[in-house]
Amino acid sequence: MAPAAASGGSTLPSGFSVFTTLPDLLFIFEFIFGGLVWILVASSLVPWPLVQGWVMFVSVFCFVATTTLIILYIIGAHGGETSWVTLDAAYHCTAALFYLSASVLEALATITMQDGFTYRHYHENIAAVVFSYIATLLYVVHAVFSLIRWKSS
Repeated sequence: MAPAAASGGSTLPSGFSVFTTLPDLLFIFEFIFGGLVWILVASSLVPWPLVQGWVMFVSVFCFVATTTLIILYIIGAHGGETSWVTLDAAYHCTAALFYLSASVLEALATITMQDGFTYRHYHENIAAVVFSYIATLLYVVHAVFSLIRWKSS
């Protein structure tokens, strides 16, 4: 029973109680750090356009999906059904894997930046990498707690 109690029970919260349960409270931080990654990658110059495209896709997709999920949870669209617990766990596992791949690629692109790039571009990419890894960690933690909630439902 301890994992279910630690993760806010086996059902999803609705209303503003979303902001009081442990895994769902992470939505706010995922939203903030995902937005920062999106802004920094959009404003920076990445040497490989394909890498920048993937990182942008991941950050925008996760930003929009996280925003949509938190709004749906607040208005109580899930109705307490267990299929939404499965959706929550699947989304956060997928988002964690996406963000991990985007973080590694962004770090690789930043490491390989050589001549022709200013310090400003280099520092923007470093900040994007740091925030991307923070977002990855947040999604991994949320995925773990969502899987615990899914298993107990």
